[in-house]
Amino acid sequence: MDLHEALYTTRAMRRVKPDPVPDEVQQRIVDAAVRAPSGGNTQAWRFLLVDDADVIAGIAPLYRESIDFLWEHIYNERLATANAAPDLAESKQMLAIQRSVEWAADNFTHYPLLFFAFAQNQGDGGGSIYPAVWSAMLAARAEGVGSSLTSILVVKGTAVPDILGVPAEEDWTMSCCVPMGYPLGRWGVAARQPAHEVTYKNQWGTPTGWDLTTPLWTPES
Repeated sequence: MDLHEALYTTRAMRRVKPDPVPDEVQQRIVDAAVRAPSGGNTQAWRFLLVDDADVIAGIAPLYRESIDFLWEHIYNERLATANAAPDLAESKQMLAIQRSVEWAADNFTHYPLLFFAFAQNQGDGGGSIYPAVWSAMLAARAEGVGSSLTSILVVKGTAVPDILGVPAEEDWTMSCCVPMGYPLGRWGVAARQPAHEVTYKNQWGTPTGWDLTTPLWTPES
């Protein structure tokens, strides 16, 4: 797969099929993840792949509770604003995100694979784990596997690590969970604010002088 195609089309894919992700595909995903940069080359990470339906079923209600918490305490104002003016473009986007996340919560037991990332001691603030996670997601994209990163399960404290048998005395912190599976929908370039609108040059607030209103890569590139 072309690198730019992977970069431009690896967006959150929450709606996936229950079809198993073969072991050889899982291998390629984690083998790519461990090639990511690591602060001081400490590689203080662990990855846990879960494709056991019973384990996933045990995590599902915790995810449902975490999403309820998300709507009630974190996104409550954004949702209220969106519901008050549902015809606005930004409201439609927020409500579409809510529907997508609700699908994930309602169908969590159908995910064929969960990819968990853990960081130890957090000496670099845990930042080294996310390049590795992104590499895993890009590798999954190359295999035709969709993914969606979520960190909301951390609101449940040690409940998920306890289910997964993570040794509490070793100071592993769960950074995120990435549900994976073969998508029900189509790949596409995610709609985002133009890069020149969120980028400065040399000094804060100084425009770049560019106009990147349209993506520099499209499927026809």
